[in-house]
Amino acid sequence: MTIVNGNRNLHLNQPIKRYMTGLDGLRSISVLAVIAYHLHFKWAEGGLLGVEIFFVLSGYLITDQILFEWRTRSGFSIVQFWIRRIRRLLPAMIFMLTAVALWLLITDFSRLQALGGHFVSSLFYVNNWYLIFHHVSYFESFGPPSPIGHLWSLSIEEQFYVIWPLVLLIGLRFAPRRGRLMLYILGCAIVSAIAMAIIYEPGTDPSRVYYGTDTRAFAILIGAALAVVWPSWRLSDNVSSSSRTMLDMTGVLGMVMLFILIGQTNEFDESLYRGGFLYLSLITAVVIAVLVHPANRLERWLGCRPLSWIGKRSYSLYIWHYPIIILSSPVVNTEDVSYMRIALQVTASFIMAGLSYRYIEEPIRRGTFWTGLKPLRRSGAGNQLGLVVIVIAIILVLTSWKTDSPDSESDVPATVNEEPVQTEKLQCGCSTENHSAENTSQSGEGEGEGEGVTAIGDSVILDAAPFLEKQLPGIVIDGKVGRQMSQAKDVLDGLRAQGKLGNKIIIELGTNGVFNRSQLKSLLASLQDSRHIYLITTRVPRGWQNTVNDNLREIAGEFQNVRLIDWYSASENRNDLFYDDGVHLKPEGAQYYASFLMDAIKQDKTY
Repeated sequence: MTIVNGNRNLHLNQPIKRYMTGLDGLRSISVLAVIAYHLHFKWAEGGLLGVEIFFVLSGYLITDQILFEWRTRSGFSIVQFWIRRIRRLLPAMIFMLTAVALWLLITDFSRLQALGGHFVSSLFYVNNWYLIFHHVSYFESFGPPSPIGHLWSLSIEEQFYVIWPLVLLIGLRFAPRRGRLMLYILGCAIVSAIAMAIIYEPGTDPSRVYYGTDTRAFAILIGAALAVVWPSWRLSDNVSSSSRTMLDMTGVLGMVMLFILIGQTNEFDESLYRGGFLYLSLITAVVIAVLVHPANRLERWLGCRPLSWIGKRSYSLYIWHYPIIILSSPVVNTEDVSYMRIALQVTASFIMAGLSYRYIEEPIRRGTFWTGLKPLRRSGAGNQLGLVVIVIAIILVLTSWKTDSPDSESDVPATVNEEPVQTEKLQCGCSTENHSAENTSQSGEGEGEGEGVTAIGDSVILDAAPFLEKQLPGIVIDGKVGRQMSQAKDVLDGLRAQGKLGNKIIIELGTNGVFNRSQLKSLLASLQDSRHIYLITTRVPRGWQNTVNDNLREIAGEFQNVRLIDWYSASENRNDLFYDDGVHLKPEGAQYYASFLMDAIKQDKTY
């Protein structure tokens, strides 16, 4: 399908499309931020913002390209545009998906079966909606993470590539003036940003608004609106010295702000979903506006060879780094960061990205893939390529080696689901029903030591419940799989109504995700009637662990009747205590946990 441009003076003042190396630098910074985020570097907790930068970039570049073709040619072929996008993006992804599937086929076939829907939805670029409808959390899921869990963003972009050319060309017909068209696009962006703010519920899992095309479209639309009023092919380098300086200063300031946001933002910050992403998108648009201008001097630094090399391969690097990190990282890891493993993971990611770019992406995009295979075989490069792939496989094996692997398989309960699932649907070796146990046994040396002690929590407290009941007879325990901190007040109110709320309360929550700080403060304030409260830090190999523990430590210090029990520190370097999800406790781990809680409470002078 070709849309014809009615302008007959296309041969006059033909604009020229140029390559902008500064954008390669911005791409490289974005993908490196995402990699640092997935490697769980504390200084890059906002590295997920790199995806948002990519969205704004995509919106700008695609719209800029469509407008250029509309302006310089007699028409715009939507079908040819779609074919170019498919040739650019799909082959590399198929290559990666095939490699990951083969790896899982050899090493973990059950996991491959569980991820079948993820593979199919990724292939058809609807993965983000598949994750939404199947309630798969990006932030709060247990079990081994999906090695292709990052492809949701590519689905959003591809959906944009399918729909946007049609929408834009219709807009050009009915709103040919650039200013009016820009306002229409920005209006749609505002609607998307408002949708994110409304749908998002503070203190809960933000995956719905994080995955949704409707709630993430504003970033792409902001880039598109910029392309309408600031097309790269209409800009001139004939500007005054003061204007050039102002342009550069604006670009530098924008880059500094992006770095600050990447370093200080947390994925669970409420402000991120209520204006934060929008703020970042606007800053990114300003930086892009500077980098696409031919008079800017910032391009000299951002367009340097190392950043340009990474930027050109940013797509390959994005699709390869995550499966390499996931497949080569132990699920249970209570030890310090292994910089050797990280170095090997990054090296493998760059090697696979380079190979994909050279032998898959560029040959297919240029139409030389099949013709290039013969010279590859003749030159012996094919053997070298095979050797490199073998080296990558060895790196993956070495980095994924776990010291407890010989007995890990027999230790895992049969009910543990290896597919990432929403926490409310987590299965473990305990019942999903509320466990309210009150041991009033009259026998035993520690008779009645648990009288007046109440413990509420999630599946972790359930694991330790039998041992707590034995060591603290009379303790009241109320635990439930998937319980969140937001539910704590209702649980405590219910226990108070039943007359089971003791004057010593243990709160073990935070395993299943972050919580609203104000909710916890309000809860603790309501329990200041001479009760002693114990907050337990969590150990969970997920992104919210540090946020939860930092909040618990800070809030505990604000109340005189609150003590902190640091399970996170006590379980350091103790992989032997946990099942393969890194969260739930083996019997010996549950016993250790119960003894640790009992000792911490007894050592408290107020006990």
